[in-house]
Amino acid sequence: MAVHTGLPAGRGLTVGYLEHLARLGTDLRELPATAVASERLAVAYRGRFLPCPVFLEPGESGQIARDMLLVHDLLAALPDRLFGGDRVAFGRALGLTEPTLSLVRRAPSGPPTALARADLYRAADGFKLLELNITSALGGFENADINRAMLRHPALSSYAAERDLAFSDTFQAIVDTLRFELGDRADGRRPVVALADWPESYQTYAPRLGVMAGLFDELGIDAIPCHVGHFAEVDGALTVHGRAVDAVFRFFLLEEILTQADLALVEPVMAAAERGEVVLFSRIDAELYGNKGALAMLSDDRNTHLFDDAERECLRRFLPWTRYVRQKTTTEDGGTVDMSAYAREHQRDLILKPIMLHGGAGITAGWQVDADEWATRVAAAMDEPWVLQRRVRPEPEPFPVVGSDTYQDMYMNWGTFVADPRAVGGDGYAGCIVRGTTDAEVGVVSMGTGALVGCCFHPDTEHRSRQGQ
Repeated sequence: MAVHTGLPAGRGLTVGYLEHLARLGTDLRELPATAVASERLAVAYRGRFLPCPVFLEPGESGQIARDMLLVHDLLAALPDRLFGGDRVAFGRALGLTEPTLSLVRRAPSGPPTALARADLYRAADGFKLLELNITSALGGFENADINRAMLRHPALSSYAAERDLAFSDTFQAIVDTLRFELGDRADGRRPVVALADWPESYQTYAPRLGVMAGLFDELGIDAIPCHVGHFAEVDGALTVHGRAVDAVFRFFLLEEILTQADLALVEPVMAAAERGEVVLFSRIDAELYGNKGALAMLSDDRNTHLFDDAERECLRRFLPWTRYVRQKTTTEDGGTVDMSAYAREHQRDLILKPIMLHGGAGITAGWQVDADEWATRVAAAMDEPWVLQRRVRPEPEPFPVVGSDTYQDMYMNWGTFVADPRAVGGDGYAGCIVRGTTDAEVGVVSMGTGALVGCCFHPDTEHRSRQGQ
């Protein structure tokens, strides 16, 4: 852990805030106190907050939104550009099997409405995309509550006013996107939305769904936490706990549907969505486009002819080198190399990821294991649904150390949200939640590896329609 005395060098808004805190003599323990005391935030974050927010510099939020939406569009176009419009062939290439593919066949045609959260690192030459989670089951949805709680302290509120800082409310963007999907279905009344998880995960995730239901209630929507086993068809309507629903907010994932019994469990929802009686949000094929294997297809030099100059420039700048674990692969210059040899030679610069799992599950960072274990894991992943991605080294962000006049380097995962501009307006930027660690060598920056959580502010006034100051 790097520790510095005196104000560190850094970006303008960050250093300006640290100088502001130093001038005021602020007790850093007070800054996150309101967030720590929040019962609603305690459900997910258990009081584990960074003492300061992070800041996007002028223009950065808009650039991130444009890059994310372009990548989203390119991912949604892969079935057409690579598989002749055949989504099932696309899914099969990503490693999906029956019964999952049988659900993909039933998805609506056309691209999905954009709603996604990126995992970004801020490198020396700009933000880099590690993963793009395209689904309605996005963690961090209550991040604006962290912003509001932190703003209760006068040190931050005065700095935000002085620098004209704002934040975008992710949950408001989710609601706007859901209402866009609903159209006029609710016909002037409060929509009824089932927050539907899988039975096993519902046992532990139900309190978080309760938090979401409370947020929905504040914005004029009746939301009912449940799992897919709670649905029933009554008089031709899909119901949960006795109430007919207008939409199913999908927290269950394709990766959880493995057997014919699982298919039977989701059949009432699928049938109601196909009949047009409910909106399935997000639609059942959404995870295809957020699959790490799909990112590998965008990254592969053999596919560069599919993209125009602007698309290639974005992919080159924003997406790290990512490849399927196959016997042969391409390098940056388009040449072909042996994957096993390449992985051995570049072990400390590569990270091995399963393409379907989420939340950092199954990931092996090459710099955290010895050569024998690395070779064994790469060999086991060969021709299976795994990718190798080039390591991105995040630039350190300076944070003050509680109880001293020193500063420490922290390394951030920027969980940045984007939504369809048709639904939310502006450029689609929809807020950010960050996780930070002092460990520069960590493989995955997550709460599971000891990270703390924080909020983000930006100076871009075009996002004020979705901010809650």
